[in-house]
Amino acid sequence: MRKFSKKTVALLGVAAAVAAVAASAATASHRASYQVCVLLPDTKSSVRWVQFDAPDFAKAFKKAGVTASINNALNDPLKQKAQAQACLAAGATVVIETALDNGSAASIEKLFTSKGGHAIDYDRQVLGGSASVYVTFDGKAVGEAQAKGVIAGMKANGTYKASSTIAELWGGQTDQNAFWFKSGNDAIFNPLFKSGAVKKGPQQFVPDWDANNAATIFDQMLVKTNNNIQGVLAANDNIAGAVVADLKAKGLKPVPLSGQDATPQGIQYILAGWQTGTVFKYVPLETNAAAQAAIDLVKGTTPKTNTFRMNGKKKEPTLTLPVEWITKANYTTLFKEGFLKKSDVCVGAYAKYCK
Repeated sequence: MRKFSKKTVALLGVAAAVAAVAASAATASHRASYQVCVLLPDTKSSVRWVQFDAPDFAKAFKKAGVTASINNALNDPLKQKAQAQACLAAGATVVIETALDNGSAASIEKLFTSKGGHAIDYDRQVLGGSASVYVTFDGKAVGEAQAKGVIAGMKANGTYKASSTIAELWGGQTDQNAFWFKSGNDAIFNPLFKSGAVKKGPQQFVPDWDANNAATIFDQMLVKTNNNIQGVLAANDNIAGAVVADLKAKGLKPVPLSGQDATPQGIQYILAGWQTGTVFKYVPLETNAAAQAAIDLVKGTTPKTNTFRMNGKKKEPTLTLPVEWITKANYTTLFKEGFLKKSDVCVGAYAKYCK
């Protein structure tokens, strides 16, 4: 299984340092307190939380002259709650939260709102929470792009037929996004399964979006089908990487495979033919939108939204952001946007595939 590189480990330290810089960038009148508390979930579900979200939040708040405490819970709900309580004690009135589970996340939001503060659901909706706004990428569009990508890959390699099986590895069940992405997957796949155009194979959620869990689950899927899988829906690049590792370990050929997050490894697998595509979510777009929503709430104004999502029986004001499907044909977009560096992707064995 893929482990974090020395570079990624170093980035954990960088993210912590960035958070400290954000705190020390307070204006003279707010040196002893924070106005905004950012609660990020982990370092394993995606590299984005360390490489993009933390430093981008720090930059956005520093530019606006707003003080912020930026935290990562390392996949520990109790740690996240302790971080929230520390923020409250330091004077924060707005929390931006990426939930680890609905129960603990809702209780954190209520800690703030019960004291007259505000909460923002960031990337993941908190069912039963008390957020003023939900800032996220369009989850159904993510799932549709993934499923369409797998189908396009099967058509391209000649395996789109009634006898072909598609396996699905969805995200972690404690993350509402996993169900939103799945709704997009279902919108594309289910009519095809029903018509008999392709076969529905094994399907399972991957606890915590963890690659180790994904590897175990996909290995079981291969055993169950006698290696007879022609397409794989992987909810993100982390999970897709586990699928690639299993296929290689068994000496099997690549199959059409989706992903999400446009990670360096995901792009490398796309270039090498092991992964079909990945959903590109330009994280700075989401981070800046959430930061602006927090700044608006600090200043007593209403954040911008463009739709709503149901949260129980309530309509939660929501700002959804667009996504893009990345393949071999357009991967250089990531370099042009400054999302990835060519030197992060086109190295070692993968340099020969780059344009």
